[in-house]
Amino acid sequence: MIPSRRRAFNEAWTDAGYQRLLGLLADAAGAPPSFPVSETPCFFSRAFLQGLSDTGAELVRQLGANPAAIKAADAAVPDRFTGPNEDPVPRFVQVDFGLVRTPEGRIEPRLVELQAFPSLYGLQRAMAEAYRQAYALPRGLGIYLGDLDEAAYDALVGRAMVGDHDPAEVVLMEIEPRRQKTWPDFAITERVWGVRAVDTGAIHREGRQLFYDRDGRRVRIRRIYNRVIPDELDRKGIELPFDYRDDLDVEWAGHPAWYFRISKFSIPWLRHPAVPRTRFLHELDRLPDDRENYVLKPLYSFAGGGIVFAPTDEDVAKIPTDERQDYILQERVRFAPVIATPHGPTQVEIRIMYVWTDELRPAIPLLRMGRGMMMGVDHNKGLRWVGASAALIEEPV
Repeated sequence: MIPSRRRAFNEAWTDAGYQRLLGLLADAAGAPPSFPVSETPCFFSRAFLQGLSDTGAELVRQLGANPAAIKAADAAVPDRFTGPNEDPVPRFVQVDFGLVRTPEGRIEPRLVELQAFPSLYGLQRAMAEAYRQAYALPRGLGIYLGDLDEAAYDALVGRAMVGDHDPAEVVLMEIEPRRQKTWPDFAITERVWGVRAVDTGAIHREGRQLFYDRDGRRVRIRRIYNRVIPDELDRKGIELPFDYRDDLDVEWAGHPAWYFRISKFSIPWLRHPAVPRTRFLHELDRLPDDRENYVLKPLYSFAGGGIVFAPTDEDVAKIPTDERQDYILQERVRFAPVIATPHGPTQVEIRIMYVWTDELRPAIPLLRMGRGMMMGVDHNKGLRWVGASAALIEEPV
């Protein structure tokens, strides 16, 4: 939010620069983005983002140190998404923060949600680099977290994704990948790490082994970089060519069980100043009187689906009693509009993207900007200077 950087960028901004940005993203991914891209990056100090990274890591470790939370998380995984060959830790973790203004005027982070599932590790790096190039921004503005640079980032993500295998024997498994909004990330993933996106229906099973066709060759799959969202799998009634519970001769870079273990389900177990008050719906006898300050969320929907602001008794009554354990009631995080733009003060949500190999390490931030009730596209239609963005990091002098 560095004011001098912000003012200089706003004053120098041109639509021609923005069109260069979109062109660079299209070149990097082989197709233009299918989602809104903000006209601006956001500028943050390294100390600020390091604080967010440390907080997110503390929350993840807090879950791992709580035996009751671990036991409850294991029980929350639906049986059909359990199975052998799980990694002992989630390889990819996302922690999302909103920024709020306290009554004393301080800007502080608040947890929005967390998820043990991959994010846009290819596209987000390309986006940050495109902002720097399109607007001729100083190279002194960093894009990586911790002590990572370009080579170290490639190695860290590649190790978590590919392991010790030939990248051709690793697949990014997704439902109809070319139809997904995340396709640009898939294309970059193949270009950088050699891992190709493969539709679930194009995978073949023979005994304990899995195969796919790659450029006319039948190739053994030894590791799966899992991008299949369980919610979409169930909603579309997709039948996989195998069962997650099968003892397959394959490794997982992100087993689907982790999607449930570290998720919105985890938030009621957390204790931290950055975590809003959160309860499981089935544990409540009644809604609070100040329900306008709360949000009702289904645990396992994706991209903000099913969220109800200021829920009413009627909203709760619509949920069958035996399904209420799959919802949380969370104190609403009221984002402060902290990014000054020519279209007015704008909110930002900051995702810290982690990679876990030997240890949990922050890798790169992902940003979403908005002026609507939520950060999603549906809540920001027709607005400028909102959408996907990137953080450019001011290094300490």
